[in-house]
Amino acid sequence: MKKFLIVGLGNIGADYENTRHNIGFKILDELAASESVSFQTEKLGDLASFRFKGKTFLLLKPSTYMNLSGKSVKYWLDKEKIKLENLLVISDDLNLDFGTFRLKAKGSAGGHNGLKDINEKLNNQSYARFRFGVSANFSKGKQSNYVLGEWIKEEKRYLPELLLKGSNLVKSFGTSGLGNTMNQFNGPLEL
Repeated sequence: MKKFLIVGLGNIGADYENTRHNIGFKILDELAASESVSFQTEKLGDLASFRFKGKTFLLLKPSTYMNLSGKSVKYWLDKEKIKLENLLVISDDLNLDFGTFRLKAKGSAGGHNGLKDINEKLNNQSYARFRFGVSANFSKGKQSNYVLGEWIKEEKRYLPELLLKGSNLVKSFGTSGLGNTMNQFNGPLEL
């Protein structure tokens, strides 16, 4: 039976809960709620799991803070004996317009510290990542404030629909494969 490790990147704590940087946590929360499972605090993260169409999905929200996410990802990949091709990492992306989905088979960190740490700890960039566009509506030097800032009213309006779509992308990744899922989900927010 196939097992998948789905990692949502974010920062722990109430201060970060509704920030752009925590979109990975939010998508996993949506997915867990839709499957009626809850997260349990384990070593280096909060975990939940469910079965769907004969596949096991292990959802991981690292508790190491964003910039040290790789330690948690490597630990759970090794512990659960999950192959690299069955890893999917969800992160925010400043280079994509708000609500744009970009699923890729591999790639660089693109300036994202969480992905950078995962690449270093795994010594590999060949794993799937789902980048959620948060846009780059900030002035020079304000990048950190922006990603650690909360969603604006206009964005909040679309978040429920995007979280649902994101959780469906994860299930498709595990059941329909990377290529089919890219074809179905990649692209901008359709208003």
